[in-house]
Amino acid sequence: MQTEPAAPEARRTSLREEQKRQTRSRLIDAAKALFTTQGYAPVRVDDIAAAVGCSRATFYLHFNSKPDVLRAIAEQGTLPSVQHFYEDLDHVLDSGSREEFGAWMRRAIDWFQEYKDLLPAWDEATALEPEFREVAREGILALPNVMTSYLSRWPDGQQDEARLRIELLVAQLERFFTRWAMQGTIDVTAEQAAAVLTDIWFPALQTPGA
Repeated sequence: MQTEPAAPEARRTSLREEQKRQTRSRLIDAAKALFTTQGYAPVRVDDIAAAVGCSRATFYLHFNSKPDVLRAIAEQGTLPSVQHFYEDLDHVLDSGSREEFGAWMRRAIDWFQEYKDLLPAWDEATALEPEFREVAREGILALPNVMTSYLSRWPDGQQDEARLRIELLVAQLERFFTRWAMQGTIDVTAEQAAAVLTDIWFPALQTPGA
């Protein structure tokens, strides 16, 4: 039995959807490149559209605003990557090994190095855009959720404290990296920083009675 060829209208619809997907992907890539080189505030929607060779109207067919395209960049790469990192931390804490925790801390510093070109734009958008501030907040609050084993070892009445410890770890790592690698106001090697951060956070993340 032969398969019926796709109707012309179905083929046209499929082609339009693929073109739409490609345009959206190109807008995300262009916005990421501009945010990386120029920061967030100086970049306009017109700049992103021009980098792709499309109109402002086309941009708004895909995104509601400049914060919306930054959200897409985060959802496409940054947030899944950082969530995977904290899933890894969950396994490291299961091991109870200080040595493994120190290795995780070193990897965390390497992760920030990988994404450091985009971090200034993220910080600018968080400061300037209430819409994106909520994205950043949701991203941080979601990290304890991937650490299911760690949370399960805390009593029900201390779950909020367990989550807060993870959120404070995230905040301190971000602040350290900003001052160390981007502002140059902390003079230390990555290895020294990882060792001291391990001294602070390995005991701080132990569960009650451990």
